[in-house]
Order: sequence, then C-alpha cells, then structure tokens
Amino acid sequence: MKARLPQGYGGGGASNLQQLARQAQKIQEDMDQATAELEVKEYSATAGGDAVKATVSGKMEVKAIDIKPEVVDPEDVEMLSDLVLAAVNEALRAAAADKSERMEKISGGINMPGMF
Repeated sequence: MKARLPQGYGGGGASNLQQLARQAQKIQEDMDQATAELEVKEYSATAGGDAVKATVSGKMEVKAIDIKPEVVDPEDVEMLSDLVLAAVNEALRAAAADKSERMEKISGGINMPGMF
C-alpha cells in the first residue's frame, strides 16, 4: 500500500523548485535595481542648528561638508569637529535606514545574507 500526501502537498517538486528559483531571481533583480537607484541618491543632515551640513551618497561616501563661517572659532576647533562628525554620522544613518527599508520591502522581510 502506498502512502498518499494530502492534496496540494508534494507532486510538483521540479516545477515548484523552478517557480521558487524564478521568484528568487526576481527579488535579486529588484534589489539590484533598488541598490543602483539608492547609490545615486544623496542624503543630508545638519548639526549645531544648521551650522554644519553633511551630504553623503547612497554609496556611503561623503559628498560635501558645508560650514557656516560664523561657526568657525579658532579657539574651539574641537567643537567644530564634533559638529562635523555628528552631521556626517546622521547623514550616513539616513542613507543606511533608507536602504534597509527599501530592501525589506522588496524581500518581504526575508533576511538574505550578503544582500544588505
């Protein structure tokens, strides 16, 4: 006597595997496209009441640092350094959060190692 699986289980092994592979390929293509779009996007953040503005790319590269002249105090270079650091880090966080959110939407929350 042969054991039977309930309807809807098994039976489609190769075709189910092919469908799964196509879905994975589609997700990969969508992620590649989103990554390309995000890499050209720019993110800006400010610190010290807009005294320092940092702009980074989606590639996590610093594109620009704008410092208002009235903030430059030769007696307090450390404060200026802190403001630059804060603005750059905030801009990088914004870029990383945008990428993570976009990839999660594409993957449906599936964690794909090495993707993002």
